[in-house]
Amino acid sequence: MRQALALSLIALFLGGCASNPADRDISGTWINQVAIDAASKGGPLREALQAYGPNLEWDVNTKASQARYTNGFENVDGKLLGEQSGAWKVDFYGSAGSELKRDGKQLSQAASENEPEQVFDRAQVQVPAGAPLGASFERALYSSYMGGSWKVINGPSAGNTVQFQADGQVAGLPGADRYALCLAGDCASMSGGNDNMWLQLNGQGNTWIFARKGKELEILQAVNTAQADEMPQFTPGERKWLLEKQ
Repeated sequence: MRQALALSLIALFLGGCASNPADRDISGTWINQVAIDAASKGGPLREALQAYGPNLEWDVNTKASQARYTNGFENVDGKLLGEQSGAWKVDFYGSAGSELKRDGKQLSQAASENEPEQVFDRAQVQVPAGAPLGASFERALYSSYMGGSWKVINGPSAGNTVQFQADGQVAGLPGADRYALCLAGDCASMSGGNDNMWLQLNGQGNTWIFARKGKELEILQAVNTAQADEMPQFTPGERKWLLEKQ
């Protein structure tokens, strides 16, 4: 009798845990960690974003019935229509909607006619108050994909140690104090499938093409092959730097 009572109490306890509202709460910032992990293995960034994207970050507020996401090019605001069996419908004011569902520590975006199924993890990085949508993904990507110490193997200031910071600052790379990786949009369409970054010093900068192969990072000049009245089209030019991750 005591054993049966104990089992009943355990079942009641476990059932209570399973129905805990906190386990179903989808409020907060969620980032496409799968894409970051894939890129951080040392391959092309664009391939990872295309394979596991296109969306990079969700920001959800269930109390306000609001949900928005970014794909690195545009920010889209939606309205949460409510929860049914653990799934949340998101309406985008006339366009195709989405369905979000909490699966343990991850948020799943169901496949639709326009997008594949995608998975997101809670953002762990801290961003400044008022930071734009996508800042959490960007900082996590920069920290994982570009983080650590790099040595200049070939190019100006060979032997230097270069560090790319999560907030977009760079130290040790001559002629640059900030950088930004191209994630989507015009900068991607102008690069012909190549990864590119923006390097600047004191607010002035240029586009550079880069190629990541394992622990090696090549930064090449971006040659514009378009006419003066056309959208720029960049192709890889002469290599400026070869960096190796330490």
